[in-house]
Amino acid sequence: MAGNDSLEGLRERLAQFAAERAWEPFHTPKNLSMALIAEAAELVEHFQWLTPEQSAALPADKLEEVAMELADIQIYLIRIADRLGVDLIDSARRKIAINETRYPAERVRGDARRADEYDH
Repeated sequence: MAGNDSLEGLRERLAQFAAERAWEPFHTPKNLSMALIAEAAELVEHFQWLTPEQSAALPADKLEEVAMELADIQIYLIRIADRLGVDLIDSARRKIAINETRYPAERVRGDARRADEYDH
């Protein structure tokens, strides 16, 4: 069993949690994706109408609520990846490599435009 502080440890614990409750039939990629987006919307609600400064300096109670929404998002993301057999660490590393090519630092430093908005 992987360590409790690793992504693999979380994946194993979440799979066990779902198995103990016989939730696998409900944990389809479709259902988990829908749950993930609902949790992401709940995260956004905490920041709605805040200034950028307020959003970066949340009071402790609000920060804890945000932490729990982030946990929900991470849990659903890990479950989707597990159900599809996707290695999240490998996928993230590959995506970072793609983004390093799409957004070379010397070209985009200080500019938040999307890749398709740059002159080619």
